[in-house]
Amino acid sequence: LQQEAFRKLRFSAQRTMSIAQQLYEGLALGKEGATGLITYMRTDSTKVSPVAIEETRTYIKEKLGEEFLPKTPRVFQKKSKGAQEAHEAIRPTSIMREPSAIEGYLNKDQFRLYELIWKRMVSSQMSPAIIDTITADIEAKTRQEKLSYLLRATSTATRFKGFTILYSEGKDESEENGDKSPLPVLIANDPLKLLGLKPEQHFTQPPARYTQATLIKALEEWGIGRPSTYAPILGVIQVRDYIVQESGRFKPTDLGKTVCDMLSEHFPNIVDFGFTAQMEEDLDLIAQGKKEWVPFLSDFYGPFESTLEAAKTKVDKVPDEPTDELCEKCGKPMVIKNGRYGKFMACSGYPECKNAKPVNNGDHAEEPTGEACPTCGKPMVIKSGRFGKFIACTDYPKCKTTKQILKKIGVACPKCGRDIVQRRSKKKRTFYGCSGYPECDYTSNVRPLTNLCPQCRGLMVMSGKDMAKCTQCAFSSPLDKLEGEAVKA
Repeated sequence: LQQEAFRKLRFSAQRTMSIAQQLYEGLALGKEGATGLITYMRTDSTKVSPVAIEETRTYIKEKLGEEFLPKTPRVFQKKSKGAQEAHEAIRPTSIMREPSAIEGYLNKDQFRLYELIWKRMVSSQMSPAIIDTITADIEAKTRQEKLSYLLRATSTATRFKGFTILYSEGKDESEENGDKSPLPVLIANDPLKLLGLKPEQHFTQPPARYTQATLIKALEEWGIGRPSTYAPILGVIQVRDYIVQESGRFKPTDLGKTVCDMLSEHFPNIVDFGFTAQMEEDLDLIAQGKKEWVPFLSDFYGPFESTLEAAKTKVDKVPDEPTDELCEKCGKPMVIKNGRYGKFMACSGYPECKNAKPVNNGDHAEEPTGEACPTCGKPMVIKSGRFGKFIACTDYPKCKTTKQILKKIGVACPKCGRDIVQRRSKKKRTFYGCSGYPECDYTSNVRPLTNLCPQCRGLMVMSGKDMAKCTQCAFSSPLDKLEGEAVKA
């Protein structure tokens, strides 16, 4: 669900699960009252109850016709080794509740996600499409050298659309081969005229950077994480600035590369894919009562503690980058340091001199944005100021139009499901609000968290430095304990 919602709807994993939670808990449908629209959504099971399958087959026969109904129900095998089979697959609670019939009771995002789930369930029990593959072998002869070459052209044609009249699964870019042009009607031994030759050279391309969908797919294939932890994993690596999103793809930051290199050097076994997947499997066995947890923890913690102590003495401090700039307070050279929130410039005389400021690329270089000023129409650029980067008009000081650069924090708005972003008030105070403003007026003065409340599934926010509290109920918890519970969920 999280992969397909990103491919087709461009929903983040956090946004998808937040909206799915609303559909699962129930929405008011007029006279029906509050009604749960989908089954439990934190699962990757492919099992569907016989009652739901029979209802789906009845719908297909009555609404679409018998030619779209296979003779026997279709059964699907689990895709991943660690698939959680305790629940059914994600499906509508009633196939007869068509998306168009309840559209008026749902907001736009709720409707789009429900429609995706409904169409996928119905199409899963429809007849397969029948595709004809057409291959034409063309004999090409040269007059001068009397040589003969065999050229081949292929194309496909749909004989029967089957389930594709209702739904086709989205594809990642790496799976797209491009549409092949249909071949004209050909008869054996027809003479063909050579119109031209186009010599082309193709190079092997490096793997594309991960999107939310392809990263979740990779985690699933490696056996890392579960449907309930995919969204928090993606949220944490963004909140901690290990990665940034550019054009829908994840790009590692300098901080992320530094952390990755350090962990790979000093904790190679811990960051190994096989180790993480095996731990997930062992935790499942403990949950099922098939393995004792005390010996498991003892076997892990002993070697880990020794590795941790050794790393404390061996980890090298990230070297500072020298600059040509002098500290305006003490005159010593300024250096570029790596902090929790990225690079910054500081005095080399620290701790005697605590002068620090943002890195401004030497000459306060402005970055073009490609957008026009809404006030005067002149280009807008990204500038660096006392409180970080912001967008401003190039006609300053004649035009003083400015805009904030909104930073996503990986949490979905509890009101509408859009992304929550970090904002700054006129008094330069940080707060958090919905990216859909002014359509949605949700705001919070404390940072929302990626983890949902374990009691009511409500939005959790920071409470002090080390605590988290729910915005819907009275639940509160130490922050480290809450993150630990999310990993075990």
